[in-house]
Parts: sequence; C-alpha cells; structure tokens
Amino acid sequence: MEIIKIGMLGVAGVMLALQFKSSRPEYALYLGAAVCLLIFTFSVSGLETLLIRIKGLQENLSGSTDYLGFLFKAVGITYVCEFCASICKDAGYGAVAGQIEIFGKLSVLLMGLPVLAAVIENINAIAG
Repeated sequence: MEIIKIGMLGVAGVMLALQFKSSRPEYALYLGAAVCLLIFTFSVSGLETLLIRIKGLQENLSGSTDYLGFLFKAVGITYVCEFCASICKDAGYGAVAGQIEIFGKLSVLLMGLPVLAAVIENINAIAG
C-alpha cells in the first residue's frame, strides 16, 4: 500500500506545482523538489528491510562480502545521480542534468574496475 501513497503524493505534488507554474515558477520548482525529497526519504526508509535481508545473504557468502559493498555503492550512486539530474531537468537545466548522469556513470564504471580485475584474475587462475 506504500506505492499507492507515494503515487498519490507525487500526483498531488505535480498538480499543486502546475498551479504555481504560470504565476510563480520558482514556487513550482521548490514544491517539486520538496515532493522529490519526501518520496526519496520514503525510499530510504524502506532500505532497512533490504539491509536485513542482505545481511542474511552475506552470511552465506564466505569471503565475497566486498562484492555486496560494491553493489550497494553502485546502486546508491545511480539513485543519487538520477534524483539530482531529475531535479535539474525540472528546473530547465538539462545540460547540468546530463553532466550529473555522465559523472554517475563514470563513477560506477571506475568503482567496478576492481571487481572486473578480480574476475579476470580468477579466470586466469582457473585457466592457467
């Protein structure tokens, strides 16, 4: 039922922001950003359950817990970059949003290089 609440909050926020868009566009932007932050906090509060389940998974992964850390960092980077880029797009700064998205993609790529190196080392160890 959380999804219905979040959906209704988003639609109500957009409808309210549309009322301000023609007369006071800055208020519409602030309202949109506030609704985004509110929905984002709901999303973050749901992570507690996810973390509990991941800790259960982590107990079954002997010695490979670093990979879960990389996974969570990558997901976090993508969420934060998408959130910030969406706000910039709503404000009319598409170029800034594009740069944020590029930075996020490069950050995930750079973060994943050690994992790729470990996979290649394991393949070489098995093959050689």
